[in-house]
Amino acid sequence: MPGIENQSAHEVVIAGAGIIGISIAAFLAEAGHEVLVIDRTGICEETSSGNAAALAFSDILPLASKGVLAKLPRWLLDPLGPFAIRPSYLPKLVPWLYRFWLASGEEAQAKSLEAQAAMMRLAEAEMLSLMQRTGLSHMLREDGSLELYESEAELKAAQPGWDAREKADIAFWHIRGQELAQYQPGLSPRFVVGSFVPDWKTVSDPKLLGQALWAYAQRAGARFIKGEVKGVEPSGGKTTIWLADGRTISAGKLVIAAGAWSHRLARQCGDAIPLETERGYNTTLPVDSFDLRRQLIFGGHGFVITPLDTGIRVGGAVELGGLNLKPNYARSEAMLKKAKLFLPELKTRGGRQWMGYRPSLPDSLPAIGRAKGLPNIFYAFGHGHLGLTQSAATGRLIRDLISGQTPAIDLAPFNPQRF
Repeated sequence: MPGIENQSAHEVVIAGAGIIGISIAAFLAEAGHEVLVIDRTGICEETSSGNAAALAFSDILPLASKGVLAKLPRWLLDPLGPFAIRPSYLPKLVPWLYRFWLASGEEAQAKSLEAQAAMMRLAEAEMLSLMQRTGLSHMLREDGSLELYESEAELKAAQPGWDAREKADIAFWHIRGQELAQYQPGLSPRFVVGSFVPDWKTVSDPKLLGQALWAYAQRAGARFIKGEVKGVEPSGGKTTIWLADGRTISAGKLVIAAGAWSHRLARQCGDAIPLETERGYNTTLPVDSFDLRRQLIFGGHGFVITPLDTGIRVGGAVELGGLNLKPNYARSEAMLKKAKLFLPELKTRGGRQWMGYRPSLPDSLPAIGRAKGLPNIFYAFGHGHLGLTQSAATGRLIRDLISGQTPAIDLAPFNPQRF
């Protein structure tokens, strides 16, 4: 019969083996902590397997500050557009949208931007250091990114975001006309201006990177078991973790890093955290589908095209739809059709479709910190579409908390109880 996996408490148990959980495991294991990771499928097998592969350290703008509210009515009329909400899900979403509206205020935006900028500075330093000491720097691509616009008016509308990046000392420049072809041959002439970010980085394949980081954590002593965490019960300074198959595991410290499912576990710890899912879609085409020089960003259409060692990934957009609605792969097909218009020589056959659940909080900042009144339970979730980007920073911050050190940045803006 299923029972207690180990009668003695594990020092640290991490619920979730996505890129956030794996990065935390790597930081803790190399610092000498005894770590057990639990996940229902495997290492980076779900949402972390199919992201756009960007290390988007310059993406400091909260979702609420990107003109989303002004565009929302138009986008909602297009079920395949950049930002979609299924009508059947809208009533459940109203409280989250209200908090999102509050986060769009000028003062709230300024605070979120400042916190995100600090997080990104730490994220870049920690990720580059982690990749170097794990011997994975060969998986880093430093080709920059190119965001494309179909008119000068579209660039002008986006200019406040570029002004904010300039204030944060993020390098970029705008390019026009024929010069665009030097950065990416084969673009449709409909694009008249682009913004190039030279320090933008991507990885060769996000799933393979996550699995390589896990191999490093494993060599440092971290362990993994497969199981679906269904419940947590804090008691007497320890936490009992209930798995779906009936097993129970005792943890001295628990880190909840289960992505879009994390709020369900947080609720059992007494915290109501307004987490929603940015359901992201993509299609990964064969490697030879196009001569893609760098990640291309089509902000007005809500998707990107990324060169990977394993293919050309066309994906993005946001569908707020929770965890239970069936995928709508027509969204993947719509992005692929647009990609063909934007890159006329793109071969669109032989692709693999995918959908993932990106955990999103209304102010675009993750929840990093302790559970309310439970000092041995830690939260590390809600990174939205920036999980890969902020994974090493989160690993560092959770290690700081568990080790009793002063966190590398001020964690007040990321307080899980801020809502």
